[in-house]
Amino acid sequence: MTEARVPILMYHAVAADPNGATRALSVTPEAFAAQMDVIADRGLTPLTTADLAARWRGGRPLPGRPVLITFDDGYEGVHRHALPALAKHGFPATLFVSTGWIRGTYDTGGGLDTMLDWPQVRRLADAGVEIGGHSHTHPQLDQLDDPSLRAELVRCRDIVAGELGTPPASFAYPYGYSSRRVRNEVRANGFAQALAVGNSLARRAQGPYALRRVTVRRGTGAEEFERLLDGHAVGRVFARDRVLTKGYAVVRGTRRLQRLV
Repeated sequence: MTEARVPILMYHAVAADPNGATRALSVTPEAFAAQMDVIADRGLTPLTTADLAARWRGGRPLPGRPVLITFDDGYEGVHRHALPALAKHGFPATLFVSTGWIRGTYDTGGGLDTMLDWPQVRRLADAGVEIGGHSHTHPQLDQLDDPSLRAELVRCRDIVAGELGTPPASFAYPYGYSSRRVRNEVRANGFAQALAVGNSLARRAQGPYALRRVTVRRGTGAEEFERLLDGHAVGRVFARDRVLTKGYAVVRGTRRLQRLV
């Protein structure tokens, strides 16, 4: 039996006029709404990250055409623009928040554009959006020493738990970067599953702490979006991204070794 491959869509900002820091990884409200229409018209079934991982962990069947809709960082447009489009179809989704970027008590000022506040995060949760962790200050986790890594995860987990009344079950690595050490620490601090990037479809064999996603960005046209849903030519679409990621992984590994010497 062929192993199921699931498209996990990774969004960031949903904004008509994003700033320069978020523009490339943003989508317009109109594009996002049209993409949700495509998912509905094609009969796909959106799941939360926790639902997908629980089904794979427990050996339970997936719906016929599963898809995940995920958002990173916590931009205000997720509430303003994405939520109405999700609600139109009754779609669940997952939002991974960098707790130090959310406006309010814990704000470090590091957010790249207009960010959500905690009342908006709670309204998203009430509307069926799973709230996951994305660290506190959005660092490259694999470059941190052990105490700093643990502090980023614990701070994020505890803030989400305090604001929503329940700890987050899912995590997404900032920048998509992780390592065995990071994955072990994520697991040790109570997260049941975690998402990377990888720009390929997710498979159970990747394991619950390294599930891959595909990036949806401002340059993703209608035809390319449908190819991502089908898993067609995903490798070709993201070939340049993969070369850059592999090259930068070597650089980051070297930097970490130099700091440890």
